[in-house]
Amino acid sequence: MAKRSMQKLKIIYLMKIFLEETDEEHSITMQQIKGFLEAYGVEAERKSLYSDIECLRQYGMDIVCTQKDRTYYYSVGNRRFELAELKLLVDSVQAARFLTAKKSNELIKKIESLASRHEAAKLHRQVYVAERIKTMNESIYYNVDRIHAAIGGNSRIAFQYFQWNADKKMEFRKKGERYQVSPWALSWSDENYYLIAFDSREDKIKHFRVDKMLHIKMTGEKREGRKCFDEFDMAVYARKMFGMFGGEEQMVKIECENSLAGVMIDRFGKDVPFFKKEEGRFMIIVKVAVSRQFLSWVMALGEGAKITGPEPVVEQMRQEIRRLAGQYL
Repeated sequence: MAKRSMQKLKIIYLMKIFLEETDEEHSITMQQIKGFLEAYGVEAERKSLYSDIECLRQYGMDIVCTQKDRTYYYSVGNRRFELAELKLLVDSVQAARFLTAKKSNELIKKIESLASRHEAAKLHRQVYVAERIKTMNESIYYNVDRIHAAIGGNSRIAFQYFQWNADKKMEFRKKGERYQVSPWALSWSDENYYLIAFDSREDKIKHFRVDKMLHIKMTGEKREGRKCFDEFDMAVYARKMFGMFGGEEQMVKIECENSLAGVMIDRFGKDVPFFKKEEGRFMIIVKVAVSRQFLSWVMALGEGAKITGPEPVVEQMRQEIRRLAGQYL
């Protein structure tokens, strides 16, 4: 009975052997296939294996057969993911700050399982890149899932929100009182996930760092703010925010040297109009949330960029410069 049971599993083990042991650079002979099957406790004749391989081809596996001298070699050709694509996935997981180191390693192991063991070794070497600061909140992985579920279920959510204090401990905002908002979208900005939601108490759109949200629950109440989000453009919203810090939205004029054209396009998009000034300079007019982070971004561009209007924003820049000068004198 045991032998008959193993025979039923033969084609599944055969698929496993092809996926784990072969790729475009590594192939196996029929004798090796029989040896791998025997290690799983499965006996197989050549004739039945030819039939099984043909069944796998009909199923959709790209099994390639090549002949060298008098020996035939078998391998998987095209896979669902190419090695270059898996490397991109591994690098993205490793670079994502919103994932803890533990969760990153778990995901990378799963990605490695999509390659042969030979290619998995190459992916494993990709992991050892320069150390990156990772989030300390393991729950973000599940927070994203809960938020998507709430959006799909058209439900408001309640949660607690925290910040880190000088003792490196979680400190609840609003003394632990639960926030209640209507979730509408998730945004990826400055290497962090943000929830974009409507706060009916303040009648405005807000954003929250997902890795700083705790104990998310759906309230079952229908979401509010649909009218605001019918005309909401996530890309435009992200461009206006600097480091996702809020501020009064204003149309700001920035005069730049031509060498900063790429910087402005990277930040505000290719559709932002350039108004040519005197030789070697241009001006843009963009809507931004004016915050210290925005002013600091302009300052970091040095002499190549200058805010020229409106006057209240220019004055804010002057005050920020005076504040910084006083801080370092």
